[in-house]
This record gives sequence, structure tokens and C-alpha cells, in this order.
Amino acid sequence: MSSKAALVFRVAAVAEALSWLGLLIGMFLKYVVDASNEGGVPVLGMVHGVVFVLYVITSLSVAKPLGWRGKTLALALLASIPPLFTWLFEKWALRNGKLDGPQRLSHGGVGLFVRARETVNA
Repeated sequence: MSSKAALVFRVAAVAEALSWLGLLIGMFLKYVVDASNEGGVPVLGMVHGVVFVLYVITSLSVAKPLGWRGKTLALALLASIPPLFTWLFEKWALRNGKLDGPQRLSHGGVGLFVRARETVNA
């Protein structure tokens, strides 16, 4: 079962990557296609800036509940710099059990996917 911390982090990571993508498309329209208008860069730039700050705050906030060491946190923060790397980090973290939290060891390393067992009274 996914924890709230993992879910919030995954949403923030994907949102940051999509805002980067939107900004890149806006910059392409403005500077390469030479659109007569701004290509949405001022708005997309502000949206990306806000989502970037939220991603950094989210990464710092979920590090302890998810049991991240310093290296994992540093990777999460560094992933916010190149375009779309937060999405790649999120996929890597999911595959390597970094979004399962400390309880993952009690479930054999797959705590994110464990369902609650039903108890049957005999």
C-alpha cells in the first residue's frame, strides 16, 4: 500500500517534469519558431518556478518518512535541475524501493505493493 508521502512525492515529481516540458515547448515557440507573441514563456516560467519550489520542499519533507539517506535526497534534489529528470528519479526510486519507506523490509522490499490481509474468524 502506498504511503501518503510516496504519493505526494510522485505527484510533485511528475508535475515538475511536466512543467519543465511546458516551459521547453514555450521557449521553442518563442525562440525557434519565432512566434509573434511570447509563446507562453512568462506564464509557463512562473508555473515551473512554483512547481520547482514545491518539488524541493516535498523532497525535503518526505526524506525522513520514506527513510531516505543523504545520497538519495541529494539525487532527488539534483534531479530537479535537468529537464525531466524528476520523472526519471521517480521511476528509479519506485523500482529500487525508495518510495516504500522503512517498513519495506518487513514486506521483503515491496512494501509499496502490499495489500492488507483479510482476517477470517474460524
